[in-house]
Amino acid sequence: MSSLEYRNKLFLPSIIGETKNDLDKIIQEIDAHYNEWVEQKIDKKTGQFKTYLDGTIKERVIRPSKTKLKLIQSKIKDRILSDIELPSNVHGGVKKKSNITNAKPHQGKKYVFTTDLKDFYPSIKSKKIHNTFIELGFNKQFAFYITKLTTWKGELPQGTPTSTHISNIIFLETDYKLIKICEENDITYTRYIDDLTFSSQKDFQDLIPIFLKIVQESGLKISRRKTNYEGNQNVTGINIFLNKIDAPEKIILKAKEEENSEKKIKPFGNYLNNIRKTNNQFNTRK
Repeated sequence: MSSLEYRNKLFLPSIIGETKNDLDKIIQEIDAHYNEWVEQKIDKKTGQFKTYLDGTIKERVIRPSKTKLKLIQSKIKDRILSDIELPSNVHGGVKKKSNITNAKPHQGKKYVFTTDLKDFYPSIKSKKIHNTFIELGFNKQFAFYITKLTTWKGELPQGTPTSTHISNIIFLETDYKLIKICEENDITYTRYIDDLTFSSQKDFQDLIPIFLKIVQESGLKISRRKTNYEGNQNVTGINIFLNKIDAPEKIILKAKEEENSEKKIKPFGNYLNNIRKTNNQFNTRK
């Protein structure tokens, strides 16, 4: 049986161990299965609130699913979405990968280009999700259920178990287009959810408009404020240099504070160690 034939036989309710009637009921009452609140955005580098030019604080809408739907979404993630193969350059929402593994491949590169997708989750609409699963070979009933059970108010909500996985799948076509150009030009490309990073030992500034055009053709928006082309810089919260990667100064200071405290749990120290131990691994391989 071909992959397409197999996917056409898939029946989502049976895969996640739920009855069709129960799923239909949840879909009919979908508003009751989400919470919603507004969260002010904080700049990772400064720890201060992000603001528009007029001084207004930037906000994002958080829409986590509640217990029953959250459980169903977790099963969709574990039993369906996690089995869809992603390219190796994707690091967000992937087991054994992180913002650290996303930054590491760019260590030692002379030229680094970073950009960020604006309003990433809300920009991914229900119709796009439905069409993507049809294009991947899933049957219409399957595409209907997975779309209805992972979206709210016509878009991908921020704060659910499935949103990162869905966004990775939606971005697949764009990823492969970018990967092709990068492989042809000896450029390293990684993506951590909505953060895109490109690097090389040679100047590739002439390709940047092409990268941006490919992303925009997918229907997503670029955050111009977070678009930079320079040498050593911060990649997904990690400072990259010629011979190492390291945490920003504020993380290092907090790790030192923990070191001098009596706290049993030291998250900043553990995070710093996870970053710095990659430098030893990198040097050993070389």
